[in-house]
Amino acid sequence: MKHFLHESDITSLGTWLAKGRELSLDPGACRNLGKGKTLCLLFFNNSLRTRLSTQKAARLLGLEVMVMNFGGEGWVLEFEDGTRMDGAAAEHIREAAAVVGQYADLVGVRAFAGLTDPEADAAERVLDGFRKYSGLPVLNLESATAHPLQALADALTLEQHRVAQRPKVVLSWAPHPRALPQAVPNSFVRMMARMPVELVITHPEGYELDPAQVGPYQPVYQQEEALEGADFVYVKNWSSFREYGKVACQDPSWMMTAEKLGSAAFMHCLPVRRNVVVEDAVLDGPRSLVMDQAANRTVAAQLALMHLLESL
Repeated sequence: MKHFLHESDITSLGTWLAKGRELSLDPGACRNLGKGKTLCLLFFNNSLRTRLSTQKAARLLGLEVMVMNFGGEGWVLEFEDGTRMDGAAAEHIREAAAVVGQYADLVGVRAFAGLTDPEADAAERVLDGFRKYSGLPVLNLESATAHPLQALADALTLEQHRVAQRPKVVLSWAPHPRALPQAVPNSFVRMMARMPVELVITHPEGYELDPAQVGPYQPVYQQEEALEGADFVYVKNWSSFREYGKVACQDPSWMMTAEKLGSAAFMHCLPVRRNVVVEDAVLDGPRSLVMDQAANRTVAAQLALMHLLESL
């Protein structure tokens, strides 16, 4: 059974990107592929782009869609086996996932990192629970450690806009008032490793990503040095992995400005805090690709769903 849990589930990135170009020109080309099938989307966290783009992608493929906001509408789930369920949890993942398996043909799951226990987050209990017990192909709508749909949309956007044979892509940390997961940067780094780009990662000391997720890399701790000669600048906040889930610093000087960006194209997965992460002049300027990235979320979801439908 095929799943789409990780960037590694993309067997041939070049083939997927080529198909993505075709879908951009003719979004309804595969409208009958999912006819008679149902996709169930389960959200344990809030969502705008992921929810809407995946619903649109599913309907473009002829799928019926059911959506449930699990955090506010479902029972609290238990994930440990052998536990005495006399606390807040009213249902075990074994039964909950198996029930979803009776009502749908595919299931998409979104659940963020708790950012308190790195081992628990790395275990991906929510995502893996539905993989184990639903009996269905599972689509990762963002998990504790990965956001492969966003990374695929980013790859599609870079492919559309790159001019240089091997463009320089800079992933830059930016300040944020809250502790955010590492899922987006993890997936972005892994995706860029599969593309013909020069990737440079810049962040303050203390924000090194988990080498078990992204492999070894040498960060550039001086943002302006890292930005020299950049073709694309991807800005994203993430919390510390070393001091797990902590905000190590909130240095406002790391905010992206038009002056720093120069002639590079600007990328961000959204949502974004204006004039904290990036100034208005960048977001509203001609070099911003954030709307292209958002549009490509539909294409990315179509590609992932087509991959899953092949296994039915």
